[in-house]
Amino acid sequence: MSTPTIQVGLLGIGTVGSGTWQVLQRNQEEIRRRAGRGIAITMVADLDVARARSIVGDQAQVVSDARDIIRNPAIDIVVELIGGYGIARTLVMEAIAAGKHVVTANKALLAVHGTEIFAAAREKGVVVAFEAAVAGGIPIIKALREGLTANRIEWIAGIINGTTNFILSEMRSKGLDFAEVLKEAQRLGYAEADPTFDIEGIDAAHKATLMSAIGFGIPVQFDKAYVEGITRLSAVDIRYAEQLGYRIKLLGITKRRDSGIELRVHPTLVPTKRLIANVEGAMNAVVVQGDAVGTTLYYGKGAGSEPTASAVVADLVDITRLHTASPLHRVPYLAFQPGEMKDTPILPIDEVVTAFYLRLRVSDEPGVLSRVTTILADQGISIDALLQRESADGEHQTDVIILTHDTVEGRMRVALAQMQALGTVLAPIVSLRKEELA
Repeated sequence: MSTPTIQVGLLGIGTVGSGTWQVLQRNQEEIRRRAGRGIAITMVADLDVARARSIVGDQAQVVSDARDIIRNPAIDIVVELIGGYGIARTLVMEAIAAGKHVVTANKALLAVHGTEIFAAAREKGVVVAFEAAVAGGIPIIKALREGLTANRIEWIAGIINGTTNFILSEMRSKGLDFAEVLKEAQRLGYAEADPTFDIEGIDAAHKATLMSAIGFGIPVQFDKAYVEGITRLSAVDIRYAEQLGYRIKLLGITKRRDSGIELRVHPTLVPTKRLIANVEGAMNAVVVQGDAVGTTLYYGKGAGSEPTASAVVADLVDITRLHTASPLHRVPYLAFQPGEMKDTPILPIDEVVTAFYLRLRVSDEPGVLSRVTTILADQGISIDALLQRESADGEHQTDVIILTHDTVEGRMRVALAQMQALGTVLAPIVSLRKEELA
């Protein structure tokens, strides 16, 4: 007797939804052989019913009300691809209450409301799977949650937003400033008409929050993340970084420290010799440092219809395999058993330990450099490298570039305020963080 097909309801058939439909249709036989039974999308909910019908034809029932899917007792798994915090949260909670397993690509929802959603799912004995929420088609959630489960994770650093990586790659290769490249990214479809979530680092922070929770066994705490985007980056700093052997990337970083967990997103200088520094265009990459395995790198497409659909369908297969398993025998949502989660504090940015790149526009006169280095020394900050641009004939000011060794961020902030107050410092000091990722 053949095992009945798992029935899936799809909420939203936009870019990722249509990709999920196509991948499931195209690879259904391969997927059935892996899952042990068929998986079929039998209902689709979308406000644009006509467009949805043009994609699925008569192979699935199309409705305009998502609750028709949630109420249907034949539906085993609900896939939420609507996005955002609003109606998506309501529908996910209703699907869980109705005893449905949930697959979602919604990093914003889980980063902000994950604790509540996972608790509700645990109570109902259903799975919430979210591989597609971080780094698109790269199976980083599964790697952290299962593949690296023998390890004490030390740190995770990732290029986890393709839009910003495309912009930074173009700024570097073409020597253009941010505003020009953003316009080009919007024209090519890499950036949204309103790119705020991407360029201000919020999207990357949602993803870093989820990876941090899985890596360290802590609750999701997006509100504690330090977030800084790329809007103030200038082409001149990208050029100086390159001269010193570094590339600038927007990284999501989370690190284990004795006093707590660092969780931050910001532009970061990375040595050019590191593989992650050479990830260009809209690609994503995540580096994970484990005590047993050492350094591992995960690279691939972080967005797009079928790459993200690849992760959605993988979650559907996982749930199908576990469909009849006791909830006690399933992999925990955030890798650690619910009763073993720790409320380790997320450190404020002033307590983070990192190195710095500084660019100072100064008067070209004797004694300037010694005053600057004295201020740094007084704060216990040591210099790793220094570059002084030759001033042009008749020019009485120059750029001084300083790379520091690791220091506590709070000390650097004090030093920056003191250097900025010097009469010989002629413009706002540019400071960027630097990570060796060794």
